[in-house]
Amino acid sequence: QVQMEESGGGLVQPGGSLRLSCAAFGIISRNNHMGWYRQAPGNQHELVAAISVSGSTDYADSVKGRFTISRDNAKNTVYLQMNSLKPEDTAVYYCNIRPAWDGYWGPGTQVTVSS
Repeated sequence: QVQMEESGGGLVQPGGSLRLSCAAFGIISRNNHMGWYRQAPGNQHELVAAISVSGSTDYADSVKGRFTISRDNAKNTVYLQMNSLKPEDTAVYYCNIRPAWDGYWGPGTQVTVSS
């Protein structure tokens, strides 16, 4: 059974930083295209960052230059470094394969950007 366990969220002031982690169980993350998604209240999941099997990355325009996705194959973990956070980044953040598979959504981790 595949499980994604996200962590690292919290409350941060605008301009602050957070590092999210996603531990994958039952799936080898390095053999899959992986993505970080977020969901704000009333919205659908939005892909914000992705990393391919080869290690290439791409980002939503709204986070480009501020967020960095990376992967530690030894730990089967995917990270999202978020800098210069804005109030509009407030959401629950999830990791999943790309494209996302409904059965792989984990509990997510809440990120709140507020002064």
